[in-house]
Amino acid sequence: MGAALGLLALTACGGPAVSLPAAAVAPPPGTVPSQAAAAPSSPAPGSAAASPQDPGSAASAAPSAGAGKPLAGRTVVLDPGHNPGNADHATEINQQVDVGNGRKECDTTGTETNAGYTEAEFTLDVSHRLRDLLQGLGATVLLTQDGDRPWGPCVTERAAIGNAAHADAAISVHGDGGPASGSGFHVIMPAKVVAGKADTRPITDPSHRLGLLVRDDFQKATGEGYASYVADQGLDTRDDLGGLNLSTVPKVFIECGNMRNAGDAQKMTDPQWRQQAAQGIADAFRAFLTGS
Repeated sequence: MGAALGLLALTACGGPAVSLPAAAVAPPPGTVPSQAAAAPSSPAPGSAAASPQDPGSAASAAPSAGAGKPLAGRTVVLDPGHNPGNADHATEINQQVDVGNGRKECDTTGTETNAGYTEAEFTLDVSHRLRDLLQGLGATVLLTQDGDRPWGPCVTERAAIGNAAHADAAISVHGDGGPASGSGFHVIMPAKVVAGKADTRPITDPSHRLGLLVRDDFQKATGEGYASYVADQGLDTRDDLGGLNLSTVPKVFIECGNMRNAGDAQKMTDPQWRQQAAQGIADAFRAFLTGS
């Protein structure tokens, strides 16, 4: 982060981000998305049926017309981490929200490369490429945000969007902000959490299957190594992320690389590499949702 943005803190991505002055504010607006809950698909393998929740505003719902394609009738929710406007909305993103087993910030600014390429830019670009690939396979794809709202959404709303859509699976796309000496990617899967509004027991096993597929297919497509500074063999299980704790559909996070590492940053700023990253994730979703 640039010095003008303030103090560094630890983000949900595990790396430095701006910690802005906290203040109590009213909850963010929660408007029902026009297309997020349309034509829900059958539940994902091993998942419990989601109960309707207020999903907030799901951006860029994109129904597919892919009859006969491998993912026809399937719904996937993509969650591009952070938001380009978060840095200008300190009060809103610093409000505390209930993540089931505790309270955390609504959202953070994310990290960036030394040259100033932000995580929010990266995650939107990869998510757009991934959306196109999944639509080509016949899936209905929704984004939790498309850079079309001034900040957020909060992590609670990001989870609620996937739940309300009865998605077959969801993924939150991130870039990490780890130590400059560390490189590589890792996939984060939900731990078993039963607390407050959180009960991940129905999604833990299918999410772990999805996580393994994402790890293997992402590595195959990009050639990126497992993270050298966090996780174990490219896999981590966490109980502190609201986007996982509050999900009722199979869901994982992927930290596609360490944006603070010069080698990873060079890859992540390359459009061709980002296309490969999207292809790897798309391959994993195809395998997960078709069982092949």
